[in-house]
Amino acid sequence: MGKEIAQGTFSREDRARYRYKVRRCLDVFALMLDDFSFDADHPMTGLEIELNLVDGVQQPAMRNADVLAAMGDPAFQTELGQFNLELNVPPRLIAEDGLDGYSEYICKALARADRHAAAFDTSVVMIGVLPTLTLDHTVPANLSFNSRYRVLNDEILTVRGEHIGLDIRGVDHLRTQTDSIAPEAACTSLQFHLQVAPDDFAHYWNAAQILAGPQLAVGANSPFLFGHQLWAETRIALFEQATDTRPEELKAQGVRPRVWFGERWITSIFDLFEENVRYFPPLLSISDPEDPLDVFRRGGVPRLAELRLHNGTVYRWNRPVYDIMAGRPHLRVENRLLPAGPTVVDMLANAAFYFGLVRALSEDDRPLWTQMPFSVAEDNFHAAARRGIEAPVWWPGTGEIKVTDLMLEILLPRAAEGLDRFAVDAGLRDKMLGIIEQRCVTRRNGATWQMAAVEQLEKAGYTRPGALRTMLGRYAELQRSNQPVHTWPIDPVPPAE
Repeated sequence: MGKEIAQGTFSREDRARYRYKVRRCLDVFALMLDDFSFDADHPMTGLEIELNLVDGVQQPAMRNADVLAAMGDPAFQTELGQFNLELNVPPRLIAEDGLDGYSEYICKALARADRHAAAFDTSVVMIGVLPTLTLDHTVPANLSFNSRYRVLNDEILTVRGEHIGLDIRGVDHLRTQTDSIAPEAACTSLQFHLQVAPDDFAHYWNAAQILAGPQLAVGANSPFLFGHQLWAETRIALFEQATDTRPEELKAQGVRPRVWFGERWITSIFDLFEENVRYFPPLLSISDPEDPLDVFRRGGVPRLAELRLHNGTVYRWNRPVYDIMAGRPHLRVENRLLPAGPTVVDMLANAAFYFGLVRALSEDDRPLWTQMPFSVAEDNFHAAARRGIEAPVWWPGTGEIKVTDLMLEILLPRAAEGLDRFAVDAGLRDKMLGIIEQRCVTRRNGATWQMAAVEQLEKAGYTRPGALRTMLGRYAELQRSNQPVHTWPIDPVPPAE
């Protein structure tokens, strides 16, 4: 989905050709899994961070094209909204001081982005949902000037055949309709990539699904949307609804949503790609001239372009990835469920927890997914999205447990085991997991800090818009300090005028 899309409409012939090519790619992928050498010698990790641009009064700034042109940095790209950017962090090993290497790169990249943004009276903020956004900001005119987003918008609306409804109940109740996917631009995420061998992929994906609930609970950072206080991680509900191609009749029939947790444990990466092809009609019917079977028979590495493009329009929270680097194919698990922010060190603590725990769980002799129904993992995930760090979850061997107790008693020690298997420096391991530990002890993550700050401002007489604007300004200041969010103060505020 990172590629430029030039076409705007697709003929019946385009769609038929693309459908044929997707299935041909799937057949070739099956052959490759049986008979091909995938790169898994030194499993690499990667990060993507989606960002927001705001002006001097903390309103979204529609200036991504200007900032990107001024930067001229290929690591930064557009995202869905003109107030969004994406930073693609170069992959690396996390052994020894690899996490510190990530920190140095990200901090320098964000400082560059901020310097260039300042020329347009804007600044960069990392947060799951920009709390000052309104429905007036999320309109088709504010989609990025990149044809792939506008084509995708048109295709989703065409398939759906009606307006998209948003209905999210939290502390407040948001209910509205939109004529585009633009509200999805409110969702800015942190994505982790982990390269795995084909034989190990199912174990890693299953493990990522199991830990999704606890991972999201401690990392929640999106409690406000369009002036409403909703879920601790409102991104989850918003993304599920804002890109839903199903009208009500198809929902009632049990047609699967494109933003999808999944429905079963898997035994191979092929299961996921095969589900994508079987359950989801194409949105972007763009065919590549390559014949993947011919390339495979000649000993080459097929691009599988149609299969990869189709995969990019099925929005799993843990997505399978087939890619090619330096002429060798490899597989990755792309973990897509966390929000951006609050700080670089918080995001790297989230990364350490995820990479360590997913490895430890995937290598267990008796895997947890043999002890937990898949539906329970999904229930844990949505409970975490709603209630964040206060969520109860169900866990094998313990039953229902507070997520903070589960983290402190079971999951953080297991994450440490996994980081040791990656040969992460012990001091760095303890520093990063210690940040997660203190979030659990203090019950303070990005979501709880935002809610507490807004509550205090409103008690002082601020209106909700004024409280959100003031809170975001203070959030941005504290973000630049790069101190973990559990240490952030809730400052006394003067009464509103």
